[in-house]
Amino acid sequence: MAKQKLSNTFFVHLVILFFCASSLLVSARVVPLLQSYGNPIFRSNFHTIYDTSKYGVFQLSNGLAKTPQMGWNSWNFFACNINETVIKETADALVSTGLADLGYVYVNIDDCWSAVTRNLKGELVPDHKTFPSGIKALADYVHGKGLKLGIYSDAGVFTCQVRPGSIFHETGDADLFASWGVDYLKYDNCYNLGIPPEKRYPPMRDALNTTGHKIFYSICEWGVDNPALWADKVGNSWRTTEDINDSWASMTTIADLNDKWAAYAGPGGWNDPDMLEVGNGGMTYQEYRAHFSIWALAKAPLLVGCDVRNLTVETLEILSNKEVIAINQDSLGVQGRKAQAAGIDGCRQVWAGPLSGNRLVVALWNRCSQVATITASWEALGLESSVHVSVRDLWQHKVVTRDAVSSFSARVDIHDCQLYIFTPLIVSHSVE
Repeated sequence: MAKQKLSNTFFVHLVILFFCASSLLVSARVVPLLQSYGNPIFRSNFHTIYDTSKYGVFQLSNGLAKTPQMGWNSWNFFACNINETVIKETADALVSTGLADLGYVYVNIDDCWSAVTRNLKGELVPDHKTFPSGIKALADYVHGKGLKLGIYSDAGVFTCQVRPGSIFHETGDADLFASWGVDYLKYDNCYNLGIPPEKRYPPMRDALNTTGHKIFYSICEWGVDNPALWADKVGNSWRTTEDINDSWASMTTIADLNDKWAAYAGPGGWNDPDMLEVGNGGMTYQEYRAHFSIWALAKAPLLVGCDVRNLTVETLEILSNKEVIAINQDSLGVQGRKAQAAGIDGCRQVWAGPLSGNRLVVALWNRCSQVATITASWEALGLESSVHVSVRDLWQHKVVTRDAVSSFSARVDIHDCQLYIFTPLIVSHSVE
């Protein structure tokens, strides 16, 4: 009888523990991103247009990536031609240009920082010719500027430039990165032995989390196995596409590919259509402005890919637009997407997304070969047709109309993009 009573007591305790654990799991569930969007301003199709139902039930929950990451990466401009002087001067330039104050805080070293072999202890070591002071000293320098240091490795036996990869070395490499004070890891996909990425990327997640040092985990799987379907539980961001290059064709193609996965992103985990090419010279001013506008609207990481030590006035103007950056960093965290397309090959496009405060960001993007007038209808945006809207132009920094109804149109230059905030007049929201 005593044994039975003890057994019953034990069972009761197990039941209590089970329900407590269940409560904890439920509390970890992500709050629906658009649960408050159900008032008379919006049409019944609003939640269909801006679907967030695929946003991860459980995110990585390492306390990072509440908004998309911002900073700089070495690859697009420097490729393998990097050294500690370039990284230090870049950190200096982010501060002196004011970009750091705007949120560009990650200074990310890409491939080629390490020696071609591990040391006798099996550890990664910096290339002694290009990083003679070591990564710890470099991290200290970057941290001294109020910035964060990122590093690169690969979920394969080699990096893409044939330096040692981290597969089967996850624990040791993560501990090493943490000991250096690294704040960000870009984890690539080369020489992967044919092992599915769903198996290769979680071990580094676990190793990073075990270090006790918060490290942003950027999965660079190139979109091969549709990482939006599984990476929300693994990383803070995941590449949805192949590498970008500094051309209109590449940028527009990648924007469209990334758009497919809009419903899966949100605070804690973001779709990554690759780094910015703004300022590298392969596109026009209008094309770069469109590039930056769409990346901001799509809640993509804003990682500058040019030489910030030698910015032109036009490039700095684009990268430092506070109002556009605020769209990207909006607390609601819903990825904007293509809402409407017309004309030859759908070249007159409207992209849009919800913002905090019942506002919308709306981009009129002209991908045609001639100047075009583009119209955003309230139906396509998910607004009731009778709603009056104030429209603020984020590139002109002014309100262009205070009482738009049913639709809004603007004339847009070839390959340019006009970006606006739509504020329904019945909603009180101050604009600085």
